[in-house]
Amino acid sequence: MRDISEDTGGSVLLRRRAAGVAELVLNRAEKSNAFDDSIIQALIARIAEADQDPTVKVVILRSEGKHFSAGADLAWMQRMAANSHTENLEDARQLGRLLENLNTLRKPTIALVQGAAYGGAVGLAAACDIVIASTQARFCLSEVKLGLIPAVISPYVVRAIGERQCRRYFITAEVFSAEDAMNFGLVHLIADSNEAMEARCDELLRQMRGNGPIAMQAAKSLIMAVSHKPLDGTMIEDTARRIADIRVSDEGQEGLGAFLHKRQPSWISENDHDVQ
Repeated sequence: MRDISEDTGGSVLLRRRAAGVAELVLNRAEKSNAFDDSIIQALIARIAEADQDPTVKVVILRSEGKHFSAGADLAWMQRMAANSHTENLEDARQLGRLLENLNTLRKPTIALVQGAAYGGAVGLAAACDIVIASTQARFCLSEVKLGLIPAVISPYVVRAIGERQCRRYFITAEVFSAEDAMNFGLVHLIADSNEAMEARCDELLRQMRGNGPIAMQAAKSLIMAVSHKPLDGTMIEDTARRIADIRVSDEGQEGLGAFLHKRQPSWISENDHDVQ
């Protein structure tokens, strides 16, 4: 996978971290990785590229510099305030598309959060499967300070931290800590420093490299299929079909065979030692 420099001036990169692992990078440190419409489009494109690349098993969302993201770029917000309702609606739909594509990306996703994660950046983290934060990370749903609301990110944030916490933080725009974010369910792991955060990420990657890549995708799809759905005959039949399908799949057969014969499955390649 090549490094990518977009029309945004290299503000969004897609690069290889290790065998099977791609990093989607916000590279706008001088602007605290705030995003605008062009960066949203670049993120959409890079997510699609990672999704379609068969060599990619895991995608890491991260940022360069001191902060994960300050949220929406103020110059972009000022420009959108001068646009029509129709133009604002289409603009918001693109952010919605980005979050949906990140949330439903077939590959497992890990967000690494340092410094500030404000506004829409909380939505980006909430749309990822796993979030690791440094103890210095700070989160804020700051939209009401600008007379706005966190509308497009709300489905993901409400699912991540729950309605009760959203009733407080959507309304107050208080800053909350990484520890609070973990207690709320937004963050899974906390590290004492950015270096320790990288080490925790590598630990997860080592754990995940032994897993069937198609099985991880199927597990992610399974969660989407059963979450917030009635436990009825339709769900029971669907889950039965899912396990039957994967048992007879090539990967399922390989995984069971490797386990029974006490050997490594074929999806673990020698290149996997690149994850240190």
